[in-house]
Amino acid sequence: MKAMLTVMMVGLGLVSQAQANANLKIGLVDMQKALQSSERGKKAKAELESVFNKRKAELQKEEAELKKQGEEFQKQALALNEKAKAEKQQALQMRFMKFQENTQRSQAEIQGKERELTSPILEKIRSKITEIAKKKSISVVLEKSENSVLYSQDQDDLTAEVIQAVNADKN
Repeated sequence: MKAMLTVMMVGLGLVSQAQANANLKIGLVDMQKALQSSERGKKAKAELESVFNKRKAELQKEEAELKKQGEEFQKQALALNEKAKAEKQQALQMRFMKFQENTQRSQAEIQGKERELTSPILEKIRSKITEIAKKKSISVVLEKSENSVLYSQDQDDLTAEVIQAVNADKN
């Protein structure tokens, strides 16, 4: 009798687990694609590229000037006395260190600008994911990427719908 009761309890547990799994709906969103494909994302990318290209041009100009000064120093080094050579070398090293600091500062500024531009877009994307998931009674939405989702059916991918919803929202 106890064995039969145990079998029935396990059976009921498996049935209820199967029913729970049948009600579980999973959706996927490629956040990078949604960010880069939305109108807002494209605009942010263009603005970021503009800032990046401006900084890159400035840094390349400075780098070319440093290289030119280094070559001039190499040519003059033989004709200079030790004191003048040391002073020019130190000045050149200081300018190179300043160039490296400017390069690092520019990278940090560009990363900050990227966060500033993309954060509101990502918030909007998450908001639209929530709306779509609730509307479709989806239990869980996962981020789709090469490293996290190895396979999914196309109907589970909500990315195109999310991009469309973000583009349609003019707020």
